[in-house]
Amino acid sequence: MAYISIPTYWKTLRQRYSLIGSRCKSCGTINFPPRDICTGCGKKTDCEPIRLKGQGKIYSFTIICAGGAPPEFSEQERLGGSFGVAVIELEEGPRIVAQMTDCKPSELDIEMKVEAVFRRLYEDDDVIRYGVKFRPMRA
Repeated sequence: MAYISIPTYWKTLRQRYSLIGSRCKSCGTINFPPRDICTGCGKKTDCEPIRLKGQGKIYSFTIICAGGAPPEFSEQERLGGSFGVAVIELEEGPRIVAQMTDCKPSELDIEMKVEAVFRRLYEDDDVIRYGVKFRPMRA
């Protein structure tokens, strides 16, 4: 299991709950998660927090099938079957990996427009971990 301690998890709540990234004041690149060194210009610059809209499109995806889920998601797989995990290209530029929800894995497609939703991720250390998943954009 990819164990994440409660204190470490709590340190990342802003980005996990609200998609808070950072914008480099030197070159304008938006980084997610926030970074001390910009991925655009490679400089350690002053960055400002920015809330990402949580909208984008599927850049790539995979379907996690029976026996393929990481241990923290094995209960979800057991109860709900296969699920999709996608690389999402956000409108602001960064790409993030996220679990898909509110759709069947067979409905996923490259370039599908998606939006972030706040959901239960898994339970560990008797603490329910919440965060962002993505679902197909509603018309």
